[in-house]
Amino acid sequence: MYLIDHRRDVVRIPPARLGPQLESVLTELAQQQFEGKLVDGQNLTVMIQAVTPIGEGHIIHGDGGVYQEVEYSALMFRPEIQEVVEGSIVEIRKFGAFVRFGPLDGLLHVSQIMDDRVNIDEHNQRVIGTETKRDLKVGYKVRARVVSLSLSEISPRDSRIGLTMRQPGLGRLEWIAEAHKKTEAKPAGPKRPPSGKTVRPAAPKAATPPAAKPAEGVAAPEKAA
Repeated sequence: MYLIDHRRDVVRIPPARLGPQLESVLTELAQQQFEGKLVDGQNLTVMIQAVTPIGEGHIIHGDGGVYQEVEYSALMFRPEIQEVVEGSIVEIRKFGAFVRFGPLDGLLHVSQIMDDRVNIDEHNQRVIGTETKRDLKVGYKVRARVVSLSLSEISPRDSRIGLTMRQPGLGRLEWIAEAHKKTEAKPAGPKRPPSGKTVRPAAPKAATPPAAKPAEGVAAPEKAA
């Protein structure tokens, strides 16, 4: 996910860059120093802007540069376990496919690409399902879920991020759209009663037999007073 963070840090200004254009120099140096770096072990700094100096700079004995404290706004990228991401296939190897999402790459291992055995054509940069014939190529857009995460502070681009597409709603975007069309094309089933209650038909009422008439020549019994 992306987030905006307001941070404070120190920028070293070399002697050759000291001059009247301090703010523009600070912005350039801060971008060189902080962008592309991992912060707190989990946030990758993608871009910084609005660099503002705080107070006066400090000089360290034996160092001709000026150390200036600054404030700035940073656009950060922080991948998380179980997060759903969308990206593009950038490389296919014998063991799987690499997906670029945001500023980082994740690995789709061969066992996590689809519910089918796959053949890897590394020469033509292509993955093909044995039975479904579904394929992946460099440049194809996919949706995947992050299942493992190990970020490298020394070289964030070399971080190890494991992905899977073997869950509902994941895969190549064309596969997902195709699945949605099939779902919409299914005929609707019978309507269910509200609250999941089963309605049973009422039992038919028994017919009331007609009152018996007294036989001819037999007097009807008198009603009690």
